[in-house]
Amino acid sequence: MALVSPFRGWRYNPGVAGDLASVLCPPYDLITPQIQESLKARNPLNIIHLEAGEGLDWTALEAGRYSGAGGLFRQWAEQGALQQDAEPSLYLLRHGFTLGGQPRARLGLTVCVGLEDYATRQVLPHEFTEAPAIRDRVQLMQAVQANVSPIMALYRDAEGELTPLWQRVMQSPPAADTQDEYGSAMTLWRISDPDDTAAIGRFFAGRPVYLADGHHRYEASRQYQLQRHAAGADAPSQALNYVMMTLIAFDDPGLVVLPYHRSLSGLSAGQLAEIRQRLDDLFVPTVQGPASVEWLTDALSRAGADESMLATLEPSGDGNGLQARILTLREPPPAEWGPLAVSEGWILEERALRPALGEATLQHLGFLHDADEAAAGVAEGRLQMALLLKPFPLDAFEEIVGTGQRLPRKSTFFYPKLPTGLVINRLDGEL
Repeated sequence: MALVSPFRGWRYNPGVAGDLASVLCPPYDLITPQIQESLKARNPLNIIHLEAGEGLDWTALEAGRYSGAGGLFRQWAEQGALQQDAEPSLYLLRHGFTLGGQPRARLGLTVCVGLEDYATRQVLPHEFTEAPAIRDRVQLMQAVQANVSPIMALYRDAEGELTPLWQRVMQSPPAADTQDEYGSAMTLWRISDPDDTAAIGRFFAGRPVYLADGHHRYEASRQYQLQRHAAGADAPSQALNYVMMTLIAFDDPGLVVLPYHRSLSGLSAGQLAEIRQRLDDLFVPTVQGPASVEWLTDALSRAGADESMLATLEPSGDGNGLQARILTLREPPPAEWGPLAVSEGWILEERALRPALGEATLQHLGFLHDADEAAAGVAEGRLQMALLLKPFPLDAFEEIVGTGQRLPRKSTFFYPKLPTGLVINRLDGEL
């Protein structure tokens, strides 16, 4: 199934670059213009100078947007801030973080995974992509000729076959160890023993990987691969046939999926009334009245995977505070709804919003992973309604995606996202 390979990663040299935490950044799709400027000011060698971010206008394809990035990579390598490992390696990452005041940790293996058409069923996507973001990431690869940030993907190891190997590796001194000011701790070990890398390769040869975060980067890598091969670039590097991923086990107790919530804005009074009526036809309110966001999200998180439930927030009729409702599906989903009926996001969009709004649905629908931000938007009048959803169940994720289907947009928020800059994968083998 998945073709997994070690590679000679490029990594920061703390002796030149300084504290490792000061040169890392989030993935590009979490980076606002404000975060961009903050990271650039933190350290002139911060990886944001290569990665860029969401502040860019992806719909305007600026020629040479990343023209300086390739030269910057070479400059950092020449001054020793970035160094390439001498041996092909796999990289084991223990990523510690805090959620709800509780410490958590997960293990991820950064590798190169063979690029495949989705039809081969070796790499399984779970969401659709947008062309402007793909083109942007292709431009970055054309300039830097590298994977700067790893794609997050999942695999199943129900029997814990790899656990003894991970335990043995983590008994050795790490190649890197750092913690940022937000409490995120990252410890990285290199796995370069040929017997170990071969054993890991055999393990993954028997199973697929599920894309969790990074669909645009995967499809950009696939486009870049095909472009280079079409231009006769087969000879320069086999690396063109691979993309850097960090693989995390479905069974890892530190794997966290948070929900993406929905918001509505810009609706006429008639449209809002129709949506309320459609929600009332589908759901029965089990709680109605004032309630804190924390209480609502806790109630949703406790709901069973087979219990279709969501919460709505609207301005209260007296103009003082918010009116909350917890809604539970009136009837079991009919068979014709199919396997996606496990998704409240799908029910909401396909059975309430689209019937009311038609092609204009996405003009009024927003997505937020922060429930407090959604509530604040309603309280301040920027949003007409917030709809808080449950976390998407991982078992359903694996089952649905494993059969070749994709989930509704913004169904999952795998938390936290992987840091960018721990390891870089060059695609040309040269400077």
